[in-house]
Amino acid sequence: MADFFWFSDAQWARIEPLLPTGTRGMKRVDDRRVLSGIVHALQSGGRWGDCPPVYGPKKTLYNRFVRWAERGIWENIFSALAGAEDVPDRLFIDSTCIKVHRTAGGAKGGPLANGIGQTRGGRNTKLHAVCDVKGRPCVLLLTPGNAHDMRVAQQCIAAMPPSAELVGDKGYDSNDLRAWLASRGTTAVIPSKRNRKVQLDCDPAIYKQRNVIERMFCRFKDWRRVAMRFDRNIKTFMATIAIAATVIWWL
Repeated sequence: MADFFWFSDAQWARIEPLLPTGTRGMKRVDDRRVLSGIVHALQSGGRWGDCPPVYGPKKTLYNRFVRWAERGIWENIFSALAGAEDVPDRLFIDSTCIKVHRTAGGAKGGPLANGIGQTRGGRNTKLHAVCDVKGRPCVLLLTPGNAHDMRVAQQCIAAMPPSAELVGDKGYDSNDLRAWLASRGTTAVIPSKRNRKVQLDCDPAIYKQRNVIERMFCRFKDWRRVAMRFDRNIKTFMATIAIAATVIWWL
């Protein structure tokens, strides 16, 4: 097992109580083996058919991943583990673009419905995130790559209870966002844009800590199926993101 991913006893003790129960039909095969195989596939970025035999039938791995993605189970597991922590005093918000592979086109509903947008760099999906001071993601959201960060900023922040401070880059410099944060009792640590007539104060020492969310995105993209989007359906790609966040930070 040393050559492949396998959930440790401590990790499995945390994730097992969150798995769905009372499902109809045949009893599920070894959950620990199947879920370990799914993580291996997402980390390596290889085809499902190339998964090592130690994880069992490839069809079982793929079907379990897709069916649970459709039901939102992977996202629920991430939310349960991330939500078990206390509310941080300081949160960070940012986004990153993820390159869309050619095989991800053609999903039902069209590109925009599946979070694929045309940018100057080609087709991209944008991952928006809110993380804590340890660089652990608390909120994750996907949009087309050409969507502006401000379109979903309040939605992302509102998913968390109010924090004392919110740190973001100049892309989040908006009077409306600042006023909304103030109404929640949150101090905006956001530098002013150049075109702002009256430059607002921004604590440089706190703002320097914003690198934690940049490093978080780098760790996400160590997983090849996150760094390069192969999934056509936005639900399955969101499941990939949720599984990566759970395994890297919350187990």
